[in-house]
Amino acid sequence: MDVGIRELRDGLSRHLAEVRSGRVVTVTDHGRPIARIVPVGRLTRLEQLRAEGRVQPARRRKRPAPEPVASAGTVSDLVRDQRR
Repeated sequence: MDVGIRELRDGLSRHLAEVRSGRVVTVTDHGRPIARIVPVGRLTRLEQLRAEGRVQPARRRKRPAPEPVASAGTVSDLVRDQRR
């Protein structure tokens, strides 16, 4: 079921009753989907894939990005200097 933001706000109780009954409500903004309201008991696609053993969480955390390189010139200048 697709519902616009204004319609969701005006009929929130009615739409939440739909979700309670097991339906998924897709919230749209100017006709474009922006969110889904799903019943709590339903697994997300990622949770379903994890339960099936088809995907696994990362074994270690991502490393932080390196510090930016300080430069007085443009990226083009840096590339040109490294090619010399």
